[in-house]
Amino acid sequence: MLKWIAIGAIAILAAAGVASRYWPGDELTTVRIPFGDSTAVARGKAVYAEACASCHGANLEGQPNWRERLPNGRLPAPPHDETGHTWHHVDQHLFEITKYGVAKFAGPGYESDMFAFEGILSDSDILASLAYIKSTWPTAIQLRHTAMSNPS
Repeated sequence: MLKWIAIGAIAILAAAGVASRYWPGDELTTVRIPFGDSTAVARGKAVYAEACASCHGANLEGQPNWRERLPNGRLPAPPHDETGHTWHHVDQHLFEITKYGVAKFAGPGYESDMFAFEGILSDSDILASLAYIKSTWPTAIQLRHTAMSNPS
């Protein structure tokens, strides 16, 4: 009997571990940007205007000369429209860069004006802002990005 209780407990823990991969949180391993959800996109547009537009532009256009380093060695904010490289990154990475900041992923000593939004925006607000951004891309780029982010 004790053996079956132990097996049951292990199965429950394993299932909880798998399920946690699909929900935003501290142990996030799989993210899906809800760009087809009109409510998330509308909320994301407001979040973007409040938290992102001051650097990335009201129309997602980024800062001028965004590929050229500034005198301080940092790069200007890139555009989030189809002319930028945002869509070259999978959903998971976009979420993590927004939540934890660029420096965490670019390596030691990398400096960026992009700060982490952890503790400033909720996970759902981050996903909503990304949904808004992705909703503005041409359909072909949305499809390519979705396929890249969801390879299975």
